[in-house]
Amino acid sequence: MRRIHYADTRGLDPDAPLLSEVILRGQARGGGLYVPAELPLVDRSQLDALADLPYHQRVARLMAWFGHDYDPDFIGRATRDAYGDQFRNRRISPVREVGAGEYLLELWHGPSCAFKDLALQLMPALLSESAGRTDPQNGKAGDGERLIVVATSGDTGKAALEGFADRPHTRLAVLYPSAGVSELQRLQMVTQEGSNLAVFGVRGDFDTCQEIARTLFADATFREQLATRFSLGLSSANSINWGRLLPQIAYYLSASADLVRSGVLSENGWIDFCVPTGNFGNILAAWYARRLGAPIRRLICACNENNVLHDFFQTGTYRVAGRELARTPSPSMDILVACNLERLLFELTGDPEAVRGWMEELIVHGSYEVGESLRSEMAGFLVSDWVSNDECLATIRETYSETGLLLDPHTAVARRVGHRLRTSDPLLVVGTAHWAKFGPDVLRALEGIGWDDPLPENLGSGHPDMILDAVRAHAPDQEVPEPLAGLADRPVRHRELLEGTVSAVGEALIGVGFALRQVLAGIGG
Repeated sequence: MRRIHYADTRGLDPDAPLLSEVILRGQARGGGLYVPAELPLVDRSQLDALADLPYHQRVARLMAWFGHDYDPDFIGRATRDAYGDQFRNRRISPVREVGAGEYLLELWHGPSCAFKDLALQLMPALLSESAGRTDPQNGKAGDGERLIVVATSGDTGKAALEGFADRPHTRLAVLYPSAGVSELQRLQMVTQEGSNLAVFGVRGDFDTCQEIARTLFADATFREQLATRFSLGLSSANSINWGRLLPQIAYYLSASADLVRSGVLSENGWIDFCVPTGNFGNILAAWYARRLGAPIRRLICACNENNVLHDFFQTGTYRVAGRELARTPSPSMDILVACNLERLLFELTGDPEAVRGWMEELIVHGSYEVGESLRSEMAGFLVSDWVSNDECLATIRETYSETGLLLDPHTAVARRVGHRLRTSDPLLVVGTAHWAKFGPDVLRALEGIGWDDPLPENLGSGHPDMILDAVRAHAPDQEVPEPLAGLADRPVRHRELLEGTVSAVGEALIGVGFALRQVLAGIGG
């Protein structure tokens, strides 16, 4: 099988690793991100034929196209295990018709009830396999144990905890903004069981968590401490790790194939995908699907009030200087520094020096400008818009009234933007989470309460189950998935709150290395 090597977006990593090493490292040396040095050539008939396969085989087929260096039998077992009974819908990522020419890609049927499961049920198996095996190319062991550090705006944390819990050769530390996730998202993380897990609230926003994680990745002294004291390598389960993005490409190819098979798309038909966007990873996976040949005419980037990406696509200038992160009903999109945009800029320019310069300008000056030529090229396949907090809630209310479908706030942002920008082509809105993860704001939407207004007093302290019951009083046909029911009554296992500094988080992670080494030796807990 042909193997594809990987390149560094900033051109500072002299290696050209294969997929297993890319997943182990997480991030390229020097702070860049790994991308395939070449993209596979896949014809339309091969893509359409995915509709004949169960979902786990669709993912395995995609990985084979990307020329991985894992044993094919292992990939077969890993994909079967990843997309099995833990998903409440056997189709894994079903497409639902919502209205005339409008479809919804449901990505919330996994164990954490959010789209991150589609990658993080598989990636932990890939990383664990890489860490525990011998590299057939150089005969070296795969570095042994790995400490995986994850910054989360809400959904990645729980999905990673679920995927890595008690996984061999791995320890996982999750950093979440202490005031930047929904209460159910927080409860999902702090009640997670697993002897190899640690969860930390961090004072600050998601950008703070993400920047701390990336700084520690680039800190040779910190990495050396982990290696010499605890024999731990460092990796990531954020979408800076290509191992997160690769499985996400699969559900865009899967949806396209299903729409062709159902007759929604003709042999020469096209569709627009509208994606709620924060860190740019999900919509970037859609871009790779389009680049492979999926019949996607346009990508629609849907933003909330943190509309830095929309401004960038309109002007060609990415600017975070002078902006404050807004709190919104869609916290997983409350991000100002969309790190995966770096990959798209590299793919379109092929110029690591330019990409490196832009990223340095962002750090030093808080902005960079790509120029009109590149902005115009992106406009040929990508459009964008944003919605206010109250528009988001209104969309939840209107959608339920019109269709009987209850959306979470992130998907509501995408539906509102998709309706604004739709053309005569069919529209597929990407549904990223189950509504019950965001009960208070869904309740505000159904009761017609503004985003800044308090919830009714009869909900007392806002106990999650009381809020979900209040939502279901408005929408009795809606079910609360078992993973989200009774969370507030489960034991809290992770209580630490850290200052939002590199030193505070670094010290905590060194402590994780020590504590988890004790667990492994059977002398602590």
